[in-house]
Amino acid sequence: MRRLLILFPFIYFFGITLGFAQKNPRLSSPDGNIVFSFKITSAAPVYSILFKGKTLIADSPLGLQFDNGDFSKNLVAGKAFYRDTTEAYELVVGKTKKVVTRYRELIIPLKEKNAAAAKVNFIVRAFDEGIAFRYQFLPQAGKSSFTLLDENSSFNLVNHPVANTLFLPSFTSSHEGFYTTIPVNDIKPDTLMDMPTLFEYPGKIYMAITEAALSNYAGMYLMKHNGILKSQLSPLPGQTAIKVKAELPHKSPWRVLMISDRVGALIESNILTSLNEPCKIEDVSWIKPGKTTFPWWNGNVVPDTINAPGNNFVTNKYYIDFCARNNIGYHSVVEYGLHEWYTNDGGGFQPGPHADVTKPVAGIDMKEICDYAHSKGVDVRVWVHFYALYPKLDTAFALFEKWGLSGMMVDFMDRDDQQMVQMQEEILQKAAKHHLHIQFHGAYKPTGMHRTYPNEFTREGTLNYEANKWNDIPLSPDHDIYMPFTRMLAGATDYHLGGFRAVPPSQYRMQYTRPLMGGTRCHMLAMYVVLESYLGMVCDYPEAYEGQPGFEFIKEVPTVWDETKVINAEINQFITIARRKNKDWYIGTINNHEAREITVPLDFLGEGNYTAELYSDAKDVKENPNHLEKKEIAVTKKDILKVKIAGGGGMVMKIREKL
Repeated sequence: MRRLLILFPFIYFFGITLGFAQKNPRLSSPDGNIVFSFKITSAAPVYSILFKGKTLIADSPLGLQFDNGDFSKNLVAGKAFYRDTTEAYELVVGKTKKVVTRYRELIIPLKEKNAAAAKVNFIVRAFDEGIAFRYQFLPQAGKSSFTLLDENSSFNLVNHPVANTLFLPSFTSSHEGFYTTIPVNDIKPDTLMDMPTLFEYPGKIYMAITEAALSNYAGMYLMKHNGILKSQLSPLPGQTAIKVKAELPHKSPWRVLMISDRVGALIESNILTSLNEPCKIEDVSWIKPGKTTFPWWNGNVVPDTINAPGNNFVTNKYYIDFCARNNIGYHSVVEYGLHEWYTNDGGGFQPGPHADVTKPVAGIDMKEICDYAHSKGVDVRVWVHFYALYPKLDTAFALFEKWGLSGMMVDFMDRDDQQMVQMQEEILQKAAKHHLHIQFHGAYKPTGMHRTYPNEFTREGTLNYEANKWNDIPLSPDHDIYMPFTRMLAGATDYHLGGFRAVPPSQYRMQYTRPLMGGTRCHMLAMYVVLESYLGMVCDYPEAYEGQPGFEFIKEVPTVWDETKVINAEINQFITIARRKNKDWYIGTINNHEAREITVPLDFLGEGNYTAELYSDAKDVKENPNHLEKKEIAVTKKDILKVKIAGGGGMVMKIREKL
């Protein structure tokens, strides 16, 4: 009650003062830097956005195309409602543990002029980090459901920004490809653009467009049409017209515009989780983010001393023992000899008519593997194909829990239509009941729902180092550097980390077993800090790591964080991120192909004296990219470190307080 008495007068005053502009309501961010304006024209409702007095989005039409009509023309707005809210919450998994967020909200009831009641609420929230809006579909007399053909949200960008985006050929996609930097004016019309897409305006103003709280709705893309960007929804399978079918009431995901004149602020932002519902898992004590083996990537390499390697206990024991020695929490059981651990009569890991994830192949006793791993303090997880798992979801999850599994990678969805979105949420819900975590592979971007279901540890949706197993050219550091500024703005980014065989470009060749890497060893180490992922992969085989320089950093680096700060960043050039876990700071820099010297101010540290363990590129990394230099230095918050980074290189630090 005390809290309500304090907040109510403020909210009431806020509503009164802004309520005079009902015809053309406006909403500003708490710091006043972002202003959202709304009005209704004869053609459609439109909105615009200013940042620090500069227009980023000019009048942009909004609308909904239902199967029974176009909800954009001849609309009227009811009385707008405002509120000003501060929320504090904790994330079980995330880049920040404790989040405090303040936003202002505007609710605009919309109806057709001749309708008896409002059909849709248009809801806007203004944060210091950006703007979010959604549609709320309201109950109506004599109608219990709706069919949506299109959501006509548009984004009329002004002042010729440059886009960093992933173009896609169709809605059926693993979201794996090379990003493009291109002026918006030069984007080919009617070409799908994945989200998040980052736009850089003149004067170093940045805006990223993505979505939050994607639940029981179609995934969204962007497309330039008639000169402006428009939303495109993924259609339900088997046809192209219908995008969403749902019962009333219902709501769309949030359409999110992250905005700042510091690109690092977009990476630090928790706006996506703040737009999601609180955690729905009552007991989260079993959720344990960490690092995992993934032997498929290295080709299931085992030493010659192992008797009969394969889908069997002894092969898995080898990797489990490695985990136990090196602070790696999980071992992944995937396959051996290109055959899954479970019964399958299909080929190429695709499920055949008799695929059965509840029946391990001969030689695998999953409970025996789990029991042994648990005796060593290690947990076990598995890889499964989505279309082999989903038909047996309840049976499989109950059996997995009985065996003692802790989670799984679910692969090959390659869709984000409403049906697939529902199925993925169902997987998270049912997995939680059996104390199982989920890693989605071959999947669409995250939308902040790890706040609601923290058993979702990570998602792929990136072209990543698995491609080095079959590509004639390795993924380059120039590709890696796109990730923090595009895909990672949405959240956790699964990337098959840990390859320890970097070679100069002239020595690279495709190897399905023991893949080779581009970039330097320090670049690889820094990817563990720069990327956000609550399940860091340690993909190489044990003998590739043990005794190797830099492996001690992988053993120590956490996967969830209490605090994240972007120290410095230049889009697609380099980035330095500092992340704190308890009292220790981990700092990582990844670089593109250009050698450079970077400065790392340590003013984020507290008072007192600290020790920094610094790993940097060795002087001979052009010839020997696995070489690094390691040194220990005394630092305080007053220090500004200068570090030379090789082309394709990186740098990592662990900073701890002196006792």
